[in-house]
Amino acid sequence: MKYPFEVWRYNFPQKGEHPCVVISPPDRAAGAKVINILYCTSQRQSRAPKPFEVTLDQADGMDWETFCDCSLMYSVESALLFGRRGMVVLERRRAIRTMLRDVFRLLATD
Repeated sequence: MKYPFEVWRYNFPQKGEHPCVVISPPDRAAGAKVINILYCTSQRQSRAPKPFEVTLDQADGMDWETFCDCSLMYSVESALLFGRRGMVVLERRRAIRTMLRDVFRLLATD
């Protein structure tokens, strides 16, 4: 069973194995065969985060500073996630939510 904002590992096609953040709503994440995740990549390449990335770290289950790409959601089979690493802390869950709203221009009303 998966939960929103949990950090897992996933073998992304053409990118290889990377951490990811579950982004599906609770009822879907908990039992659906296919869920949404965000791709994360190591900050070790020594660059600043892009405007659509949130920086995660050890408190979020990462080994070191890692960028969470909020510009693209991947729909993947839940069973293919492995190696649960932790949970994104509240402060960065809020940052991811804000980034998703900004990137996808999601408004509370039209």
